[in-house]
Amino acid sequence: MPSVVAPWILSDLAELSWSLCAGLFLVGFVLFLLGGFGHRFWLVLGITLAAGIVGLQYGPQFGMQPLVGGLFLGISAGALALSLMRIAIFLAVGMLTYYIAVRLAPGWNEQVACFLAGGLVGVFFFRFWVMVTTSLVGTLLMTYSTLLMVARYGKVDVVSLTERNGPLFNWAVAGVALLGLIFQWLLLSIRSGESESGGKKDKKDRKDRKKKDREKEKDRDDDHDEAEAEPEKRGWLTLPFFGKKRAS
Repeated sequence: MPSVVAPWILSDLAELSWSLCAGLFLVGFVLFLLGGFGHRFWLVLGITLAAGIVGLQYGPQFGMQPLVGGLFLGISAGALALSLMRIAIFLAVGMLTYYIAVRLAPGWNEQVACFLAGGLVGVFFFRFWVMVTTSLVGTLLMTYSTLLMVARYGKVDVVSLTERNGPLFNWAVAGVALLGLIFQWLLLSIRSGESESGGKKDKKDRKDRKKKDREKEKDRDDDHDEAEAEPEKRGWLTLPFFGKKRAS
C-alpha cells in the first residue's frame, strides 16, 4: 500500500525555508480545524492557485506566455471552482466506492453502479466530504511541514524514515484527520444549534413586539374614543355659564 507521505515530495521540498514550512503548518492547521467553514473561499483559492501553477508550467507548450497562461487558467478555474469541486467530489467518492466494491466483492459485476451511487452520495453530502477533504489536506500539510523542519533542524533522515514506516504514517495521518473531522462536525453542530436558538429567540421577540404594538394601538384607540366623548360632556356642563350648548 503506498504511503500518503511520499518520500520523493520530502526530498524535493528539503530546501524550503523555515518561514515557508511554518506558513504551510499554519495553513494546514487552519484547514484541519476550520476547513469546513467558509469552504467556498478555500475551494476557490485552492483551485485558482493550482490552475495558475499548471498554466505557468504548461502554457508555453500551447504557444502562450507562462504568465498569461497561468493568469487566464487560474481565473477560469476560479470562476468554475464550485462546479468543478462538485465534479471532483463525484469522481473521488465514486472511485472510492468502486475500489471498496472491487475489494469486497471482486466477482460482482455491478461496480459501475457502485461508482455512480457513490458519486451521488458524494454530491448529496457535499458539506461532509468538504470537511473530510479539508481535514485530510490540513493533516498532510502539517505532517509534511513538521517532517521538513525536523529534517532541517533535528538532522533526521525523514526520507528513509517514511520509506521504512509507510503504513505507520498512513494510520497516523488517517487518525489525525479523523480527529479534525470530528472537531469540525461538533463545531458545525454547535453553530447550527446557536443559529436555531437565535432564530427561535428572534421569532419570539418579533411576536412579543407585535403584541406590544397591538396593545399600544388599542390604548391609543381607547384614548381617542375618550377624547371624542369628553367634549360632549363638557358642552352640557358649560351650558349655565355660556348660555348655550357647545358643539359636540
